[in-house]
Amino acid sequence: MKKNSFLRITALLLVLVMVSMSLSSCMTNRHTIGKGSQTGVVEKSRQWYALWGLVKLGDSDTNKMVGDTTDYKIETYYGGVDWLINFFLGVFSIQSRTIKVTK
Repeated sequence: MKKNSFLRITALLLVLVMVSMSLSSCMTNRHTIGKGSQTGVVEKSRQWYALWGLVKLGDSDTNKMVGDTTDYKIETYYGGVDWLINFFLGVFSIQSRTIKVTK
């Protein structure tokens, strides 16, 4: 009986992880500046946080990523790599989020 219970709990946890990863689009912020992306050139960066998002670590400056472009789109989201990083480092309060600028 113990083995059967362990398998059920493991299956339930696996389903919960899969569902939570599939709902990551709820954690996406999109901002369109000017006419939006015109050239399709994409630049990505990873922003790191401590204390579960309260303290920003590193320097992911979107102004540097954009340059002198006036029309672009910025997306910030939790991607698959971010989910893995947050899963393992979340215990130590370290989190990451992906920043994507499309010019």
